[in-house]
Amino acid sequence: MSKNLTSQQLTHHISAQQFNFADTSELIGADNLSAQHQAWIAQSEAKKAAEFGLNLHQAGFNLLVLGEPGTGRTTLMMSAMHEAAAKQLAANDLVALYQFDANGKPLFLKLPAGAGTQLKQALDVFIRNLAKDLAVLLDAKVQQNSLTPIQIFLEAQLSMVKASITLIEPDKIPAHYFELMQRDILEFLEAWQPNSSGDGDNNLEALLNESFFGRYRVNVLVEHHATQNAPVLYDNDPSLHSLFGGIEGAGEASTTPDFMRLRAGNLLRADGGTLLLHLRDILADEQNGTQILEKLHRFLRNGTLQIEDLSSSSSQGSSFVSAQAAIDVSVKLVLVTTREDYYALLEETPDFFSYFPIKIEFAEKVKANAENYAAYAAFIAQKCLQYHCHHFNVEAVIALLQAMHRVEEDQTRLSTQFSVLEKLMLESSAAADLRGVSIVTIEDVKTAINRRYARHSYIEGHMRDSIIDNELMIAVQGAVVGQINGLTHIDLADASFGSPVRISANCYAGRRDVLTIDREVSMSGPTHDKGVMILQSWLHANFAQLNPLNVTASLVFEQEYGGVDGDSASCAELFVLLSSLSKLPIKQGIAVTGALNQHGEVLPVGGLNEKIEGYFRVCKDIGLDGKQGVLIPERNMRHLMLVDEVVEAVANGQFHITTMSNVAEGILHLTGHSLDEVNRLAEVTLRSYKVVMEQNLPQSFLIKQ
Repeated sequence: MSKNLTSQQLTHHISAQQFNFADTSELIGADNLSAQHQAWIAQSEAKKAAEFGLNLHQAGFNLLVLGEPGTGRTTLMMSAMHEAAAKQLAANDLVALYQFDANGKPLFLKLPAGAGTQLKQALDVFIRNLAKDLAVLLDAKVQQNSLTPIQIFLEAQLSMVKASITLIEPDKIPAHYFELMQRDILEFLEAWQPNSSGDGDNNLEALLNESFFGRYRVNVLVEHHATQNAPVLYDNDPSLHSLFGGIEGAGEASTTPDFMRLRAGNLLRADGGTLLLHLRDILADEQNGTQILEKLHRFLRNGTLQIEDLSSSSSQGSSFVSAQAAIDVSVKLVLVTTREDYYALLEETPDFFSYFPIKIEFAEKVKANAENYAAYAAFIAQKCLQYHCHHFNVEAVIALLQAMHRVEEDQTRLSTQFSVLEKLMLESSAAADLRGVSIVTIEDVKTAINRRYARHSYIEGHMRDSIIDNELMIAVQGAVVGQINGLTHIDLADASFGSPVRISANCYAGRRDVLTIDREVSMSGPTHDKGVMILQSWLHANFAQLNPLNVTASLVFEQEYGGVDGDSASCAELFVLLSSLSKLPIKQGIAVTGALNQHGEVLPVGGLNEKIEGYFRVCKDIGLDGKQGVLIPERNMRHLMLVDEVVEAVANGQFHITTMSNVAEGILHLTGHSLDEVNRLAEVTLRSYKVVMEQNLPQSFLIKQ
């Protein structure tokens, strides 16, 4: 039997007794756990996977994070990455030097954290001292005809350089590099001769330019401090240059050595740590997205990186680029994406994701229990602290929790769309500000919710006005044969609402079975067409003794010009078809939603709350008479999270929400007649159609039959 729901069944009621605080300021305790910690409680399985993956330090165990935007994927993973990095030592510095024994190709050295900067500063001092004393040293060379003064100077200066690099152990100082550098300087100065014209100043000035000193400098590509932990990076705008680095352009008159023009990308900066990327950011790069993925794939396969000039297709510097050594890099990548993007790309490049064996699934909903309620309350408290906004009392927290139930459309589950919760919090706090109070109450939360609805209700209001003005023909009173109110769900991204639509049926003798005018003119989607075919299957099974049915039944969504899809109207279509066959009128005050299977069972549908509320507002504006309501699937009961206005109308007997589990219950509620009675009346009509068909068909056709 169908049953009318009570007002208590139309939403989820949360008891204030389970909370032990008056307002959320009391939840800011001595431990002061972060909002991220509280959010992780709701994502406990994802946290276990994240901790496991981040603590696997072997190569190849990169992390793939799957979930919808707003569920805390980025924020929570960054907090977990920082937490894991705190247990690791600082990564190495990376420097590029001039390689004297390899025709100037860059020499890449990984040095202890902070040592790269020490080496750079020490060699900068060395170069300044050499530039300051060079003229005197060259005079001494000319006068003594010997390099001994220069050699003594260089040995003393380089000894000072080595002594100043305190972060490198003495036995690990690159002594061979200093030997080659000293030899290079001596060979260069040995070949220097005073200008024969006697203009020695100009000759010396030519020597004192960057082309001579530049090759003794240090290019610190990646810099760390000894007190730091392992690097944690987030590239929120990934590009070829930002990820892989590049080579700074050189003008025609530039004397900057090639190795000094190298610039590191985030993969190099994250060496020894973790780097978070969003797959969507890469795919959205129409020009270079495919190339970025391909280079990432090669990097993951080889574990090495070569800085290339990615900004130019010219041959300038190409020999230098191709001569570079590949740099060994150990980075744990954390790739964040939606399930849709992941599975779409998985079909194209399955081998790419083989390098991401640690999958972290962020749940879109969690169970509504005391533990998760407490975690959400603590999350709200921390966000109040973070945003310096008013704290919430218990009733306001409950209203926020109910709003998260509403987002998920489930009385037993909470949505993990923390971004939605944050925005509602801030809007509620602003409402409290306008009232001049210091604590946010349930009144402020409901004000914020109502204002949000008002900001996005223009299109719904316009459609409702069209119904009230009788431009869109919707009857909410009386009873009519072959006519029913279905419910549509309209999702415009920033606005989602329900609206009634009239569905009508005509039946007559024929052979075309059930046809929908919307499908005939290509205005229906495949899901809707599937629902109609299921309806047709049920119809043939229900009247099996009369097969083949000598009927043509046409269905149409009246005044619907944008197309229809979804199977949530299949119950309404069946009911209106049975009404047309049996000549029994359907109560127009009752709107219907529900999908159908071949056995006549009613299946749950989506967008239920918006559908009910949209129809209620239409009835309210036309005039509630106590007979109006909505017929919904029984399996949808737990999805009800209706607004107070509808709950109060049901409590006062002005509006009714009724459930059905099968077709028999639905048709009885709509017509007042059982399915057996409806079938008997419909059989009379179908038999009359058969007689008509037999009378009108040629005799030769009947003999073949």
